[in-house]
This record gives sequence, structure tokens and C-alpha cells, in this order.
Amino acid sequence: MNCASSAALAALYHDHHSWLQSWLFGKLGDASDAADIAQEVFVRLLARRQPVQTVKPRAYLSTIAQGLVIDRWRRRDLERVWLEILAAMPQADAPSPEHRLIFLETLIEIDQVLDALKPEVRAAFLFAQLDGLTSPQIAERLGVSRATAERYIAKALRRCYEWRFGT
Repeated sequence: MNCASSAALAALYHDHHSWLQSWLFGKLGDASDAADIAQEVFVRLLARRQPVQTVKPRAYLSTIAQGLVIDRWRRRDLERVWLEILAAMPQADAPSPEHRLIFLETLIEIDQVLDALKPEVRAAFLFAQLDGLTSPQIAERLGVSRATAERYIAKALRRCYEWRFGT
């Protein structure tokens, strides 16, 4: 980040951080979460190599913040479901705290991988993997040909493979 960008980011922080934190508090109802996400917005801006957009700063900041809020809600939903599954397990079968954390982190990473896919590709993959639907059933649900449904599933599987094996 060059000096002009650093100065623009500092000005953006000075002029809008309090507003952003208040806006987030209104959405979340939790001062700690609002402060965390407001800070994360500026950390993300600092990590970018692009100049800071200052034409409509509040719209710019709130758009970034909204994405972070959605990510936080999604993560909490995953954590809640995981904790419900753990609570339902007999104590003898429950994984260790270390394995719980590894599994939760993996779930969050998989969620991010799937979220990056086009909606129809993600839907086809989830229909196949979670609901056990066949390609013709998926094609019917999505209103596409069988070949297209298979292509969607293959695309999602390839992305999961790339995520898992780093190729």
C-alpha cells in the first residue's frame, strides 16, 4: 500500500469507524461483535493492494461489513449444528476437544469452498452428496439436462479436490 492509500485508509478509519461500529451494533445487537467486525473491515482494507474507494465511503464499508456479518452468522450456524451433534453423541463416542476443533475448522473451510461456487453448481453438489439424489433427479430439480447436472457435480467435486489436495 502506498502513502496516498495509507493516508486515505487512515482518513476513512478516522471519519467512519465510529459510524460503522454503530451501524453494526444496530444490525447485531452486540457491541463486542460490532467492534470485531468493524475492525475486521479495516484489516481487510489494509490487506488489499488496491486503492481505497472513497466516493461513497459508508456504502463501501457497509458492503464489506455485511459480507463479514453473513460469514459470522454462517460460522455460528455451523458451530451450533456441530455442538448439537456432539451433545447427541454418547460420551464414549465423542471426539476429543482437539478433533472437535479440527472438524469445525474443516466444516467452515468446506462451507467457504462451496460458497464460492455458482449457486446451481453448489445446489447440484449438495443434492448429490447430502440428499443422495441421482443426476436425473438433480437435473429435474434444477431444470437442466442430465449432462449439465453431471457437469455441475463434476465441477464442484473438482473444486473440493483442489481444496483438499492443493492442485
